[in-house]
Formats: sequence, structure tokens, C-alpha cells
Amino acid sequence: MSANRPAAVVVLAAGEGTRMKSATPKVLHDICGRSLVAHVVVAAQELDPEHLVVVVGHARERVCEHLGGLDPDIRAAVQHEQNGTGHAVRMGLEALSADGVTLDGTVIVTCGDTPLLTGSTLRTLADTHTAEGNAVTVLTAEVPDSTGYGRIVRGADGSVTEIVEHKDATEAQRAVREINSGVFAFDAALLSDALGKVRTDNTQGEEYLTDVLGILREAGHRVGAAVAADHREILGINNRVQLAEARRLLNERLLEGMMLSGVTIIDPATTWVDATVTAEPDSLVHPGSQLLGATHLSAHAEVGPNSRLADTEVGEGAVVSNTVADGARIGAGACVGPYAYLRPGTDLGPKSKAGTYVEMKNAQIGEGTKVPHLSYVGDATIGEYTNIGASSVFVNYDGETKHHTTIGSHCKTGSDNMFVAPVTIGDGAYTAAGSVITKDVPPGSLAVARGQQRNIEGWVARKRPGSAAAQAAQAAGRREDSGK
Repeated sequence: MSANRPAAVVVLAAGEGTRMKSATPKVLHDICGRSLVAHVVVAAQELDPEHLVVVVGHARERVCEHLGGLDPDIRAAVQHEQNGTGHAVRMGLEALSADGVTLDGTVIVTCGDTPLLTGSTLRTLADTHTAEGNAVTVLTAEVPDSTGYGRIVRGADGSVTEIVEHKDATEAQRAVREINSGVFAFDAALLSDALGKVRTDNTQGEEYLTDVLGILREAGHRVGAAVAADHREILGINNRVQLAEARRLLNERLLEGMMLSGVTIIDPATTWVDATVTAEPDSLVHPGSQLLGATHLSAHAEVGPNSRLADTEVGEGAVVSNTVADGARIGAGACVGPYAYLRPGTDLGPKSKAGTYVEMKNAQIGEGTKVPHLSYVGDATIGEYTNIGASSVFVNYDGETKHHTTIGSHCKTGSDNMFVAPVTIGDGAYTAAGSVITKDVPPGSLAVARGQQRNIEGWVARKRPGSAAAQAAQAAGRREDSGK
């Protein structure tokens, strides 16, 4: 075990977050593809702690279910009544103790509403704590404006002598720009002992975690500090305005990382990505695009403008323009859009095409096959190098059950075709324009399924006398007569 591997990380996520004005618990609000608390959990997991505990309270059933989906090894500790941060940490430690865990080493305490906090900064906190031999190490930050924050007061040796709230600070203390983040590293044994000594004789009647610092310092232990490299990492989320600001900052960070890795982002101001998106060097993203979920861009892939891809794989050299795709796979060299909609289960083969105003769902499209425009392809398998005519519809639903259509390789289907599933079109077959295909078509055959045309002369004059159409027809007749 690494000497700097924390014994535990305790994440405080029990609050209601009333200022969010939401039926969703605050820590479950989404930012760049993860909940607030999930971002904190991911950062904590970078430290590889022996135990990871999340203290829950408000809407704990929903939060626990969410945590279980993130990692079944996360231990949820319940704070039935929100009696302060010190009480919350005590609940976390007691939950571990009830499981027979005896902590020895460093305990990191962090907040469930700080999605910008990185694992790297937590590692710096843990390393500083160990290197300085502190009883407590406070994560601090130097901010441009410290109004409203608790100020860090240091002694001559650099140790933290106290944290002074803004309302209690002197003029000199108010000039201090180093503030408390609410994130700490503790010696496990000292923390457990000190929590039992925290009093509730304050205006809120709560157990404050910050009181532990004074208790340990009075006992002769050293309280130190580690300064975050970027003060924005410690920003907590309390309302929708702060949520939007944090989302912008995190998005900028993610895009910067992508660009430094070799991805071209034409306009970062209008491009949004989730933390779980990956992209290879020399991929290109045009303005107005959103890359969400587990989306991956291969080298030389080109996305946008104005595309929204969720959980979609884009192959090498593929071009995806003005497209919405969800759970799709786009093969190398494929062309999608503009104005295409790829729904879950769509799998476009290499060099294939889903063109303008094409919708696909649960469709496997072979290499080189083209569906150029104005078509719906649902529950279908299409072979290689087939061309689907404009305005084609794969009629997959009979009102109760979805059915499958299979079209072979090197087929040519006419415009305005209806393929009424279940139906199979053999390799090399053709279908005539305007056909409604209800029966299987053998390989190499031409299917014609449409009524014979007949023209009823004079129908407009008899049925729509005096109409604009009748007048136009009459004028056309006079021109024909004069030309004879």
C-alpha cells in the first residue's frame, strides 16, 4: 500500500440544496455528463482510498441508488438529521466502524457539490498533509475577492492558527485573500477523538467540522494548509447560476484538454462536451456541436456544425454534419447528414451514407451503402453497396409488433418505396419507383408493385368548372390548338 494512500475519503452530500429550487437533490444535478457528486467521487477515486464513504441525508434513497450505479463499493452513511458538518463526518466514520473498519492514516473530507475539484489537487492535499506531519491540513485557495469567505490566518511558521469568518474578521484579516475551501485532510485517530469533543453551543446548535481544528491545535497538534493551484476548483454549487458557471468552467477545461491532445475545436465558445467523451488526434469539431456520454471521435473524424452526438462512435475520417445521433456507430469514411437522425442501434458501415432528412433506428447498414435522402430505415439490415431511393419508408410496425426488413448487397431500390416488414430483398435486386413491397424479392429480380396509370380526359372542366385549374387547362388547350 502506498504511504500516501488515504485510509478513507468522506464525501459530504446530505444537504437538501433548497436554493436550487428543484425536485432533484442538489448533488444529483448534472454537469458535463456527470452528477455533481459523481465528479467528486471520480476525483476521490484517483487517490485510491481504502474506503470511500458518501454521507447522505436528503432524498437518500435516490442518492444511494445513484451511488450504487457509480460504484457498488461506495459506502453510504446516513445522516438522518442535518446537524452540521462535524456531525456528518462523525456519521461517516461511525458507519465504517459499524462495518468493523478501524481507520489508520489519512482521512480526506470533501464536499459533494464541488465538481471542479480535481484528483490532482486532492493528491497535493494528501501529500502535503503527510510531508508536514500535520494533524489537520486545510485545502485553501487565494481568490480575487474573499468577501464572505472564512479567512485563513497563518502563524510565523506557516501553520494555520485559525479560520476567521468574514463577519468576525478584523480589517487586516479581511484583506487576506486566502480562504477555506471546506476540504480537509485529517489524521484518522485524532479526527475521531476530536469529533467527540465538538460542542453545539452555537447559534445553529450544530456540530461544526471547523471546530476540530481549534481542538487539535489547543492540544498541541499542527494545523497546516495546502493551496489549490486554481481557486475556481473549490467553487461549491448552491443555485442554478453557480451550476451554469461551473458547467462553463468545466467545459472550458475539457475542451482545452482535447485541443492540447491534438483535437481541433473550431469554436470552443459554442462547443460542449461531457467529461466522458474521448477523441483522437486530428479529429475536428465544428461550431454549435454537443458531444455527450460515451461518444468517441476517431482520428480525422469531422463533426458539425450543429451536431448533437450522445454515446456515439464516429469512425476514422467519417463526416457528420447537422446531425442528432444517440447510441449509434458510424463507420470509417461514412457520411451523415445534413439533418439526419440516428437513433439507438444504428450501425453504419464503412463509406456508407445516411443523407439529408434520413432517420434510422436499429439498422445495420453495410459498407458503401447509401440512403441519400428523405427516408426512414427502422429495424433493418442492408447489405453492401446498395442504394436506397429517395422517400423510402421501412414499414416496421404493424400496430403491435416491430418486424424486420432485409435488403441484400448491390441492390437498387426506387424512390418512394414502402417496404412492409417482414420482407426480404435478395442480392442484386431492383424495385421500381412508387412500389409497395409486401413480398420477398428474389436475387436479381425487378419488383414492380404499383397500379396502372390511367388518365381521365376533361375531368377538371367537368368537376371543377371555373376553378383556376380549369382555366389553366382551358388556356393550355387553346395554345395546343393554335399550335396545330
